[in-house]
Amino acid sequence: MHEFKLPAMSCGHCIAAVTEAAHEVDPQARVEVDLAAKQAKVESAQPREKFVAALSEAGYTPA
Repeated sequence: MHEFKLPAMSCGHCIAAVTEAAHEVDPQARVEVDLAAKQAKVESAQPREKFVAALSEAGYTPA
């Protein structure tokens, strides 16, 4: 399970964008987004670095 703090998240669109970015790396990943905590959890066997790159490209660089 990878956990990411995403300070740029602020709305429902952000949740969709973060979820989509994670699914681009691993379509089978289980993604949980907590907007209030500005945090995302991704359950996947893919390396954390791939998710960091995808999230950053989508505009949600992990803190």
